[in-house]
Amino acid sequence: MRRYPNAEPAPASSAAQRSDLATLKTLIPYLWVYKWRVLLALLCLVGAKLANVGVPLILKQLVDQMSVTPAHPQAMLVLPLGILVAYGALRVSTTLFTELREFLFARVTQRAVRTIALKVFRHLHALSLRFHLNRQTGGMTRDIERGTRGVGSLISYTLFNILPTLVEITLVLGYLVTHYDIWFSVITFVALVSYICFTVFITDWRTHFRRSMNELDSKANTKAIDSLLNYETVKYFGNEDYEARRYDEGLQRYESAAVKSQTSLSLLNTGQSLIIATAVTLILWRATQGVIDGKMTLGDLVLVNAFMIQLYIPLNFLGVIYREIKQSLADMEKLFSLLDQNREVADAPDARTLMTEGGAQVRFQHVDFSYESKRQILFDVDFTIAAGTTTAVVGHSGSGKSTLSRLLFRFYEVNQGSITIDGQDLRKVTQDSLRHAIGIVPQDTVLFNDTIEYNIAYGKPGATKEQIVAAARAASIHEFIESLPDGYASMVGERGLKLSGGEKQRVAIARTLLKNPAILIFDEATSALDSKAEQAIQAQLKEIARSRTTLVIAHRLSTVADAQQILVLDHGRIVERGTHQSLLAADGLYAQMWQRQQARADEELASPPDADRDLNPVDA
Repeated sequence: MRRYPNAEPAPASSAAQRSDLATLKTLIPYLWVYKWRVLLALLCLVGAKLANVGVPLILKQLVDQMSVTPAHPQAMLVLPLGILVAYGALRVSTTLFTELREFLFARVTQRAVRTIALKVFRHLHALSLRFHLNRQTGGMTRDIERGTRGVGSLISYTLFNILPTLVEITLVLGYLVTHYDIWFSVITFVALVSYICFTVFITDWRTHFRRSMNELDSKANTKAIDSLLNYETVKYFGNEDYEARRYDEGLQRYESAAVKSQTSLSLLNTGQSLIIATAVTLILWRATQGVIDGKMTLGDLVLVNAFMIQLYIPLNFLGVIYREIKQSLADMEKLFSLLDQNREVADAPDARTLMTEGGAQVRFQHVDFSYESKRQILFDVDFTIAAGTTTAVVGHSGSGKSTLSRLLFRFYEVNQGSITIDGQDLRKVTQDSLRHAIGIVPQDTVLFNDTIEYNIAYGKPGATKEQIVAAARAASIHEFIESLPDGYASMVGERGLKLSGGEKQRVAIARTLLKNPAILIFDEATSALDSKAEQAIQAQLKEIARSRTTLVIAHRLSTVADAQQILVLDHGRIVERGTHQSLLAADGLYAQMWQRQQARADEELASPPDADRDLNPVDA
């Protein structure tokens, strides 16, 4: 099995300070995995350039042998077959070595792209919920796309353009120095240095235009995707023109940067052409003078001219190539900066697999927590959910109820105190084993843009159709699915928008049941259901929770009246605890919430029936 580099993530702040050299150092280990392919490809590169430089030398010999008078003894050799065969063989060798080099390196490039993309994808999933709540999806996906493409571009431009050109320049200059007047080498060298320095200087100057274009492109893309994801909200408020204006503002700034980039490119191309034209003219002048003086043959003139053409044709593209290399490095910098994002929640080096048998005891011990240092959410929360029992948490919005489920899933680390399952501290077990032991039906259900069957089966990849149908029946959604034209193959749309809120929650319940976890969390699991559907599912949920440890987060108190323990949260503190009857008898906050909800339910029963209205939970 091949091993790929797995460097420890650097602090997020280092991303802004990453240099081109640091980016290259990060890339090289991914290529060096196939070191023998790399070395063979480099040998083929040298072979191709030796053959390419040999072509003008053979051409010189051919011209010199044909440049004879009829009286000359060699005039009998009308067709120098050996030289022609050698010329053809070198031409073929150049192509053969070039294609062999690309064949050898193709797997190296593609495997590097694949490995880096997969590593970034895994790392993004490993980052904390805080990172994903703050991310801009459109810009991030564009950065990943450009970064992975930049890896292939960098390798292609460096190995297949820059390096071969440097090898050829070395060979040509070496031949000119050893066989001709020093002025040929001086003119060639000065022209090359001037050309490269001019190209690098102008291209570096242009780079900030390209960076600006990238940033503006990502921002415009972020706005577009965010607007399309919130299509219904845009329609609700009639803000299509407003969204179009916001998008166009980004496009206008991108347009301005793109025009500046193209103008500077014209300057670059003009300067390059001037340097090349001057150098070629001086070279041909020296060569022509050498033929007139008898110091050079016509073959020498042809050779020098061919050398100049072979050198300057690839140099014509140096500006584009150098710019693309710089752009690829900039794109890769953004990609690798994602790898530099610090994993806020990481497994301990000695983390063990969570061990549970049947129901599991969950213990919150004096837990303090805050999303931000200036705003604490939970204060000294301390309670135990006995194995196989149900504990409900109720309270006003913002009291910290859903935060409990996030901490139990270890999306965040507690600031103080600890959370244990069967006596095992969550910080000392692997996140993978922890999340396999817990199933959740969230209040806001988001589905994949795939079939209903896929979304239910997501709870247990590889589940059989019979298991999927059984879970759908248990969630009281099987009959609805069967009534659809495509049945279980029906597409749910982006984020499940083709389904109603209640249908989405029943799909979420089905996939959680399919997962069959030891611990269940119902975070307003029936909030989007009408009363009839809620009663049917509540009976199923109670049966399912009978042998499992269950945490129920609810607004509607009637759904948790049978819980063995009810906790009342207020501003992050547990202010009451007990059974439904004991809390009513205490005549405290819970009793007040119960009375309000009962009064509201009576009002709704007295009002005219509305078949299209769900009895949504009252946020007391």
